[in-house]
Order: sequence, then C-alpha cells, then structure tokens
Amino acid sequence: MTKPPPCPFPLTLLYQDQHVVILDKPAGVPVHAGPKGGPCVEDCFPLLSRRKDGPWLAHRLDTETSGCLAIALRKQPLLAMQKAFADKTARKTYWAVVEGGPEADLGTIALPLTKTTAPSGWRIITDPKGAPARTDWQVLGRGAGLCWLELTLHTGRTHQARVHCAAMGWPIVGDTLYGHPHPQGLHLLARSLTLPLTPPVSATAPPRAGMQEALRTCGWRQDR
Repeated sequence: MTKPPPCPFPLTLLYQDQHVVILDKPAGVPVHAGPKGGPCVEDCFPLLSRRKDGPWLAHRLDTETSGCLAIALRKQPLLAMQKAFADKTARKTYWAVVEGGPEADLGTIALPLTKTTAPSGWRIITDPKGAPARTDWQVLGRGAGLCWLELTLHTGRTHQARVHCAAMGWPIVGDTLYGHPHPQGLHLLARSLTLPLTPPVSATAPPRAGMQEALRTCGWRQDR
C-alpha cells in the first residue's frame, strides 16, 4: 500500500475518533487549494483516512484564521454536522484582538451582510438588504489601545466576525481587508467548537504564537 505524502503544514489534532476530527488549522493555510497552488487543509486528508468516501470539510475558516476546524471521516457524521451548522445548534466561539474596542463589556452586533465585487476584488459589506448576521461579543481584557473579545457567531456568514468588528469601529488587528496590516497577521482564533453529535464533540484551540503578545497586553496568561 502506498504511503500517503507528509502533511505540508504542522498537523495538530484537537479531537479525534472514528468519525470526526477537529484540527487546529494554522493561520495562512487555506481549506481548499487555490488557483496559485500551495498547501491547503485538504492536503492532509490522506493522513486522516484512507477510505474512498471521505474525508470532508464540515465547515470552513478563512485562510488567515487559525483554530478549530471540523472534518468528517464518514458520510453520516458529515450530514449530522452540516445539519447542526444549518440549524445553529453547533456552537462556535472566537477570540479576537481588536483595535480600540467597545466601551461596554458585552453586546450584540446584528448587521446584514452582502458580497460586493470591484476591479480590485470582492469583499463583504454591511447592507440592509443583505443576509441576516448576528454576532454576540464580550470583553475578556483590555490594554494599550487593544481589546480582547470573545465572539459568538450565531450565523456563519463569510468574513462575519471581521466585517462586524470593523463596522463597529474596532477592526481586528492584522485584518488587511477591513482594517490594517500587522507583522503577525490576523488576530482571529476559532477558539472552541461544540457539535451536538452522539456523544457530543467539543474542542478548544490555543492561541497561535503570533497572537499571544497582543493577548498578553490585554491580560491573557498562558497558565490560566
């Protein structure tokens, strides 16, 4: 039997059973292969399962977002996870470090989103005629012009966390599309994922090294 090629990026599994894998996706790695080539999450699939009917991505993360990404190793759990995301019974929380930050300690952003295309490329904008999108936020820490937020996404719109934060006047650090570049990239982490399977599946991702300095400025400690 031919040995599968090595994974082209560090492969860290946060959860694994016979049906589901949740991996810690590195920032900078897209989930699908792009037109320019380069490594993607699907490159690691032969290492996760040798079956012909899988694996499959159960959902997606932006290329520059790190953290929890669920992969189905069988068709039945794929359908169950897709239903959970569609029914909004899957719980996703994110950590973000934003510029400035809200004055209050918690709140909700409910701004419809739509895609717009220009010669320079596409982006997501807020639009009253767009698809409904809701993000709950809570301040976890503050410091030096930065704010550490926990975001709960009740809808899974493209770039939702990034556009919602930018629309409120506090773009996520390192967001080159809706904010400002940063040497350590986008400070957005898919922190935790809970799936209502039988039994329930849950995983938590640690902040990547590039986010940790900003998080420490806001009060985060690795040993807490």
